[in-house]
Amino acid sequence: MEETWNTVNSLARKLDALSDRSDEQRWTLQALKLQEEAGEVAQAVIGALGANPRKGFSHDWDDVRKEACDVALTALVMLARMGGDPRRFFEEHIRTVAERGTGRSTPA
Repeated sequence: MEETWNTVNSLARKLDALSDRSDEQRWTLQALKLQEEAGEVAQAVIGALGANPRKGFSHDWDDVRKEACDVALTALVMLARMGGDPRRFFEEHIRTVAERGTGRSTPA
C-alpha cells in the first residue's frame, strides 16, 4: 500500500505544479474529473452488457474493472490534492464505514 500512496501523492504534486488555479478551483476540477471517470464506468458497463444498439458489445468486464480503478485513483488523488494526511483520513474513513457495517458503535 505504501507504493500506492507514493504514486497518489506524486500524481497530486505533479497536477498541482501544472496548475495556477486556487485550491478550491483545483479541488472542484478534480471532483469534476472524478465524475467524468464514473461516467466511463457506466459507459463500460453498458458496453459489457451490449445495451447500446449502435455499439453492441464494445467493452468487457475487465474494461469495467479498469474504469473502476480509474475512479478509485482519481478519488485518492483528489484527497491528496486537498492537503493534510490523505492516507490517514482515508483509513479512518474506511474504519468508520466498516464499523457501521458491523453494527459496532465508534468511540467518541
